[in-house]
Amino acid sequence: MNATVMAVALSLVSAAAYASAAVAQARLAGRTEPDAGVLRLLGRGAWWSAVALNAGGALLHVAALKYGPLTLVQPLGALTLVAAVPLGARAAGRRVTRIEWRGTILTLLGLGALLMTAGGAAPHETLSLPEALGVGAGTMAVVAGLSRPGARPGLRHAAASGITSGVASALTQTLTVSVTDHTGPLLSWRLVVVALLVSAFAMSGLLLSQTAYRGGLGAPLAVVTLANPVAAAAIGLALLGERLQGGTTSLFLALLGTAAAVRGVILLSRAQAETPVVAGTAGGEPKPGAGSPSRVVIASRGPMDQPALRPELGRAPVGGS
Repeated sequence: MNATVMAVALSLVSAAAYASAAVAQARLAGRTEPDAGVLRLLGRGAWWSAVALNAGGALLHVAALKYGPLTLVQPLGALTLVAAVPLGARAAGRRVTRIEWRGTILTLLGLGALLMTAGGAAPHETLSLPEALGVGAGTMAVVAGLSRPGARPGLRHAAASGITSGVASALTQTLTVSVTDHTGPLLSWRLVVVALLVSAFAMSGLLLSQTAYRGGLGAPLAVVTLANPVAAAAIGLALLGERLQGGTTSLFLALLGTAAAVRGVILLSRAQAETPVVAGTAGGEPKPGAGSPSRVVIASRGPMDQPALRPELGRAPVGGS
């Protein structure tokens, strides 16, 4: 099995693990108070299940980065959104809609076009210590700006999560290639700093996505899915010597594929935003009492959404409301 096939196979399994983790995080976010801190999350078994799924996806992703460049591996991360659609629909007790299937097909076609332009050679170049520090400082500045209070915090936190995860992937590739190719000592300052940055950005991406999913899974996951490969590919093209194949024709195909993938993501997000009532009432109204099941809303909150459409623990209404 050649390096490209191995990278694609590992990326597919990684995307499935990340999709399962995203659905688990969205359900947990719906059952957690908005002002709940990190310590409260640490006491939830559901949180550790999501962490385990994310860790499994990350390990598979690291392995994929050994065999393929960022411009090949990162676009495959968009399959996380495609996998999350049926998983989220099942968790919400409904069927996948026609618009969601259209969005899925467009996303897959766009990914196919992008993968045709990506370089297939295994990576060899790595970031120097000044480059890694510069990437880290720039990422922290961008995340700080996106995390400020303001409108649409869910989407801004999702963008910050995607960027930090993409940067973590780029740094992970440097770590993986350096260690496996034996290009220097394992305890060099460069590798220690890169390892610390990877840990910090990976955890930050996880916590930021957990915050973003409080408003639903659809639009935040779409933003994470798009921001992640853009950030990683930018580093790969600018600093790691990665190139698109095919010249002008390849560039046109990449732009066409990007447009199709973006359109597919928009359709998926719109479809999920239009089905909150179906997701919330599938299987009939919950009976009052402590034994009622929790409702899972996969849609993102829009300006017309009511608090009742948020995921909530089944409990009897108070005061007849």
